[in-house]
Amino acid sequence: MRLTTFSEYALIALMYMCRHRDAHAVPLSEIVAQRGLPAKYLERIMAQLCRAGILRSAKGKAGGYRLALQPDKITLAQIVRLFDGPLAPTPSASKFFYRETPLEQEKKILRVMKEIRDYIAERLESLTLQDML
Repeated sequence: MRLTTFSEYALIALMYMCRHRDAHAVPLSEIVAQRGLPAKYLERIMAQLCRAGILRSAKGKAGGYRLALQPDKITLAQIVRLFDGPLAPTPSASKFFYRETPLEQEKKILRVMKEIRDYIAERLESLTLQDML
């Protein structure tokens, strides 16, 4: 598993929103200014988080983004899977994104890849945004 900038920026933006969730709807421009993230890239990320039901957006003068779920209900695994897909190091070891690969010929190596997948999944599924605050 390797995080792309999509996952990294999503996690950074979500953590910022968790820290400011009681104050107001957080405008995209605020996150961009405070965290130094590229606006166009972040627009796409926020739209995807809204489609996934993690964020809600509001337009207008007091518009911006709010968490649709409490921080203790959003796991790191949800975010990583949303942007980067499988947590497994190879598709043939994935539970949710399985795809046949030549590595399946080597059962012992595949077993190790599944152990790695299980460790990563267990760890990321057990951690929420609340845990990271």
